[in-house]
Amino acid sequence: MRNAFSPRRSALCAALLLALAGAAVSQAPGFVPLVMSLATSGDFADAEKLLAQYRASAGITPDYLEALSWLGRAHLNRNEFDAAAQNAAEVRKLAAAALQKRKLDAEAHLPLALGAAIEVDASVLAKRHQTDQAVVMLKDEIARWHGTSIEMRLRKNLNLLTLEGKPAPELDVAQGLGAVRPLPLSAHRGHPVLLFLWAHWCVDCKNEVAIVQRLEATYGAKGLVVIAPTQRYGYTAGGVDATAADETRYIEAIWQRYYAGLGPVEVPLSEANFLRLGVSTTPTLVLLDPQGIVRLYHPGNETYEKLAAAIDATLKSKS
Repeated sequence: MRNAFSPRRSALCAALLLALAGAAVSQAPGFVPLVMSLATSGDFADAEKLLAQYRASAGITPDYLEALSWLGRAHLNRNEFDAAAQNAAEVRKLAAAALQKRKLDAEAHLPLALGAAIEVDASVLAKRHQTDQAVVMLKDEIARWHGTSIEMRLRKNLNLLTLEGKPAPELDVAQGLGAVRPLPLSAHRGHPVLLFLWAHWCVDCKNEVAIVQRLEATYGAKGLVVIAPTQRYGYTAGGVDATAADETRYIEAIWQRYYAGLGPVEVPLSEANFLRLGVSTTPTLVLLDPQGIVRLYHPGNETYEKLAAAIDATLKSKS
């Protein structure tokens, strides 16, 4: 059944169509978010209508490709695998054509579109019980796009398929925040370890802190070690470019303001850790058992109940 527009979305859609009709594409309000909203609510007909009119007016632009990729993600979420795969193939074909004339990271829209399409392809294969093919494809794409903005996203998807049940990659502990010196993960053998990977700009990370604190209160006496890796991004508040030293001071201030309740935990500061663990989504939560084996790899927020159940399982395996 077709979803009805909300009044606000109807107004945005009308404004966008009016701008497109007048070929004033630069004035079209919120094209990508609107297509995303339509697709995720299941209104594919209107999403495709907007995409067709935008393409007729502006051509195949990077923001067109990002908007187009949202259809594949929406089909995947509805388990409509054929439609998702068809969309991913189209986005990847059009992205390849665009890359004949430009570099991937010349702006933000094209890498978002291509990363999403590869992600959808891998997810469709995995959901069709073709995990081996998905792993091979992701490894090939990681090699192809090494050093670009989508490498971390691709590693996240590879980790989702392969990391649980494997030894955790060692952390870079050469630098850390605060007075607690970061230690190699091997120093914590015999204890379950929860890695809480966060970013200074991340609202969801701040929302997860209370849950991590509660886990500390419940399981600290049972041996749980919380480690909170973070990294620099090259900017501070408002996206203002910053030197490494200035950003480090800013991260320390954010830690003291929002995260100090976690207590004296290790806070490794390293971009390498985020790349190895595929942290394109923050927070990312990684639970290791007392032998250093990954038992949970979860990009995004998670509930106390699910994390507690995973920790309980690691403690039972120890006994």
